[in-house]
Amino acid sequence: MKYLDEFNDPVLAGRLFDDIRAVTTRPWALMEVCGGQTHSIIRHGIDQLLPDEIELIHGPGCPVCVTPLEIIDKALEIAARPDVVFCSFGDMLRVPGSGRDLFKVKSEGGDVRVVYSPLDALRVAQENPDRQVVFFGIGFETTAPPNAMTVYQAKKLGITNFSLLVSHVRVPPAIDAIMNSPDCRVQGFLAAGHVCTVMGTAEYPELAERHRVPIVVTGFEPLDILEGIRRAVRQLEAGRHTVENAYPRAVQEDGSPAAQAMLSDVFEVTDRAWRGIGMIPRSGWRLSPKYRDYDAEYRFAVADLHTSESTVCRSGEVLQGLIKPHECAAFGKECTPRNPLGATMVSSEGACAAYYLYRRLQLPVTAAPAEPGTRGRKKEHQERKEHEKQKAQKEEARSLG
Repeated sequence: MKYLDEFNDPVLAGRLFDDIRAVTTRPWALMEVCGGQTHSIIRHGIDQLLPDEIELIHGPGCPVCVTPLEIIDKALEIAARPDVVFCSFGDMLRVPGSGRDLFKVKSEGGDVRVVYSPLDALRVAQENPDRQVVFFGIGFETTAPPNAMTVYQAKKLGITNFSLLVSHVRVPPAIDAIMNSPDCRVQGFLAAGHVCTVMGTAEYPELAERHRVPIVVTGFEPLDILEGIRRAVRQLEAGRHTVENAYPRAVQEDGSPAAQAMLSDVFEVTDRAWRGIGMIPRSGWRLSPKYRDYDAEYRFAVADLHTSESTVCRSGEVLQGLIKPHECAAFGKECTPRNPLGATMVSSEGACAAYYLYRRLQLPVTAAPAEPGTRGRKKEHQERKEHEKQKAQKEEARSLG
């Protein structure tokens, strides 16, 4: 397959690192928007190989992570009903709600099914005309078009026992909200290539100009990300703030007009709450009045259900780039992939899961000076404890598959 070996070439990566080092003269903080980019960065150690002056801040671009708690609780209530077949992608089944998750509902007798496409859920509805079939439609602009197409097909075919629980969010308003935060440290963005494949880049120039930040559209392989960083740093060093497309093999300026037309027909823009962040105006989609009969929130009368976020989990601060995952006191202790407190630990694209999976388990600690004659014994003791800890963590990771 193309674009795997080609975009993992260590020689080319070395040249990009050299170029980034050569151009960097002062500290810069860049945010990668997408959780897929975060996992690639942590997996390959890109953030550790960059010059000390460059900090990568992990953004909110994980669709599972930003799905608000109240939507999860609505999904749990609907899925527990005896007349419902609840269909979802597998990554949502372990996301914790207020007191349980979809796996728990399934173990209690709920008909919860993992599907690989929303059209699979529509087929389930056709095969079970006496049951209500609900598909959990979450995600950014990337997954919205197939969900919109499925609702369109359901209406066209006259399938009335299918509905969509919608929690779609849009990236540009989130970037705007991050930049408007008084605690924001972000000076440039690596935009998500797959989002721009659908929507194009038309919404980004105004953001780049208003907030005076470079926005570089990047892919997900190591060389994609390094090229995005290189371009962003060059802009910052030159005092420029424009939109650049470093992912031209997939992204066109106008995106996919056909997908955009489907979105405009089936959805309408709305205010949307983001888990751990709060309400962001015009940052989401909901079904338009033309398709309101297919909206699961209204069909099952759960639209008014509201919940409160955990006071222990700090995933909201992680999603906003205010802290790194291992700066949360619960990280790796009360909160692990086996017992997650928040979606950033359970999601395959979550920053907390990336830090746990790739062993970024604790903050660097500067050792206090040892007393004469004890340095060697203390070092040996610390190394033994660290070895035992890593062994236990590997065993736990192996048990999780």
